[in-house]
Amino acid sequence: MGFLSFSGRVLFSSIFILSAWQKVNDFGGDGGGAARLLQPKFFTLSHHLESRLGWNLLSFNLKYVVFASILLQGLGGILFTFGSVFGAYLLLLDLFIETPIWHDFYNFDVGTPEYANEFLQFLKSLSLCGALLYFVGMKRAHSKRFRKKQQIKVKTT
Repeated sequence: MGFLSFSGRVLFSSIFILSAWQKVNDFGGDGGGAARLLQPKFFTLSHHLESRLGWNLLSFNLKYVVFASILLQGLGGILFTFGSVFGAYLLLLDLFIETPIWHDFYNFDVGTPEYANEFLQFLKSLSLCGALLYFVGMKRAHSKRFRKKQQIKVKTT
């Protein structure tokens, strides 16, 4: 069971580690291709939040957003590979921040190919969140069961 569990974590975390590696190779002085692709989506999200909530996000430099994503994906992926719950939380944080920005299906008309593609990618990211939450829940349940088994009983003579 241990080898299968480790193999599954390696395959799962490879999504995040390879994504972080690709962003590192393309980073450059301006944040690379990820920052250029993120700019219009971030601009749209910023206008949504400013019109609805009064928050102005345009002061963010997208280079730092991409750098934070690299850190969360890289460190979280490596820690998750070795079974760390903290790594799973880092990956969840990355997904919760990036998913609504990258996959903005809500900006397209229903029935268009762009809507279908973005909604499908959004659902895939949502399923990754579900898998990470399942992992965290299983780790907690296992640690509670292990603590109950290891209770020291006092022997009476």
